[in-house]
Amino acid sequence: MIDATEQINAVRRQIGERVLEAGKARVSTIGQTYEAPIEDVWDACTNAERIPRWFLPVSGELKVGGRYQLEGNAGGTVERCDPPRSFAATWEFGGQVSWIEVRLTEEGDGRTRLELEHIAHVDDDLWAQYGPGAVGIGWDLSLLGLATHLSSGAALDPAEVAAWSASEDGRLFTALSSERWCEASIAAGTDKDAAQAAAERVFAFYTTPPEGAGEPAQT
Repeated sequence: MIDATEQINAVRRQIGERVLEAGKARVSTIGQTYEAPIEDVWDACTNAERIPRWFLPVSGELKVGGRYQLEGNAGGTVERCDPPRSFAATWEFGGQVSWIEVRLTEEGDGRTRLELEHIAHVDDDLWAQYGPGAVGIGWDLSLLGLATHLSSGAALDPAEVAAWSASEDGRLFTALSSERWCEASIAAGTDKDAAQAAAERVFAFYTTPPEGAGEPAQT
């Protein structure tokens, strides 16, 4: 796996809001530049044969109007697609519906910038308890998987990923991700003490989940 600190520092995170028809939604934005051409990054993110090499097995129809399902995780409907620039889909998990939007931008010298927005109506109590790390840590792990795959061309071994996640490096990665999402939350106006308390809780959840408890959110 890529060095934990190096990967964390390569990613940018931001918290914002968006007004939808159903009301105010929270927007978590995560982005990274990859040393890969836009066509390769697009294929890795949209090809059903490649997605499991760095993320999760996926079934369904990956086209506008099609339904998809990630194994053991979210499913939804593909709403927009503009190859190789952007796509948008619903993100449905645990009876809740949110949305993801992915944008790719060429940055020259064969490099590509990926930005992902996760837009969700989040209960105020749940947000106060876990903060943006509830979804943010999961997306950080996903971008780590994509970075590893794009840099090596190889498929990640789920057993090796699980072992790494439980290792000292894996725990460091989760701790650093939680810390950076805490910083993004404070920058967005969250009280510092409240943001830090939420970061501690979400780190504990990801590293020692309570028996029988469901995850605060999924990516």
